[in-house]
Formats: sequence, structure tokens, C-alpha cells
Amino acid sequence: MISLSQALRLKQAGLKWIPKLNDFFAIPERGMDANIFVLSDLQANIEKLFGSEVVAFQGASEWALDYLVSNEAVWMPREEQLRAALLEYLAELQPALRLDCTPAGCRLEVSSGELLISTQARQAEDAYADALLQVLNNRKNQAI
Repeated sequence: MISLSQALRLKQAGLKWIPKLNDFFAIPERGMDANIFVLSDLQANIEKLFGSEVVAFQGASEWALDYLVSNEAVWMPREEQLRAALLEYLAELQPALRLDCTPAGCRLEVSSGELLISTQARQAEDAYADALLQVLNNRKNQAI
């Protein structure tokens, strides 16, 4: 999973989030930065019942935070979501993606015509996030 700081940079660069089931998100600046949440239609918890761990399904949960406007949350996209967003932003260029991973890390190359983006990171999702951030920042700077 990418870091909260990387997710914040993506959000600030203009990555749009349309919340869907199973998406991960964080709620920064409310004392919960270390917590990652997931959108679910049913809450399940691990509880103890007669000395054994059980999965307990909750129909409703009570929490001090009743609701959150979605733009206050920070989407924590997964690898496949980052790759899909990167391809979507570059769709008109029909880019080629090449991801090579070794125990030392991952290298991503995005190419199409004159476009060449190369990123290196410890994990694939970080490489995709870095490339997507470059694309978003480039688009943002061209709009000025």
C-alpha cells in the first residue's frame, strides 16, 4: 500500500476519487493518520467468544464519527487502481508500460512516442504512484 504522504500528493495533484466498495482510504489531520479504512457494506470484527476467536458480523456500528464528506478522506489506491488511473490519464497516447521487479525494488517505464517516464521504487504500487504523480503534475503545470 502506498503511504499516506504519497496519497496526499496524488490528491493535491488532482487525482479524482469516486468511492467504491473495497476502496481503502485514510482520514488525515484528525488524529487517525495511522488508520486505514475500507469501504464495506457490512462490518466484520474479530471477537472472542467462549475463549475462541470468531468473526462477528455487525449490522450497524456506533462510532463518534457518524459521517465524513468524501473529499475530506484521502484515497489509498491499490496497485491495479494506480495502473488503471495512469493508463486512463494517458489513454490518448496509448502508452506502453513495462514493470520489472526484483528483490531490490521495482522499475516502471512508461513510453509512447516522445513520452518517457521512468520510476524506481521498493514496491510496484509506489512506482505506479510516482509515475502517476508526474503525469498529474505535468498536466497541472500545462494548465497554468
